[in-house]
Amino acid sequence: MNGTLLLRIAVAIILLTHSIFGIFDNGINDFGNLYLNQIGFAPFGVFIAWSIKVSHIIAAVLLVLNKYIKLAGFVTIFVLLMGIILVHFQEGWFVVGGGRNGVEYNFLLIIVLLAIMYPDGYKKV
Repeated sequence: MNGTLLLRIAVAIILLTHSIFGIFDNGINDFGNLYLNQIGFAPFGVFIAWSIKVSHIIAAVLLVLNKYIKLAGFVTIFVLLMGIILVHFQEGWFVVGGGRNGVEYNFLLIIVLLAIMYPDGYKKV
């Protein structure tokens, strides 16, 4: 059993739930139209929003299957970093408690993805 199995499953669940609910409650379209298009990504906001969510679903499947882990990780980390830059940084560190909608959750996901991608640490080849 791979030592990252539980982390891979946990991140996959997070990515899937964050994506699938947005499909059914129009959240993806709203994020594209009401946020991304408004901050300068028009007319591509909805396309970008859907691309993000589709990448999350693909990454979740790859994590569960333990395939193309580094590719899935790098793409997801890029999305999370952009989320920090565009959305969460201005709100501070805390998601709840000392603030709201901050960067701490994305930070934790990035570190977990790095641990999954490099379970034995980074080794120069």
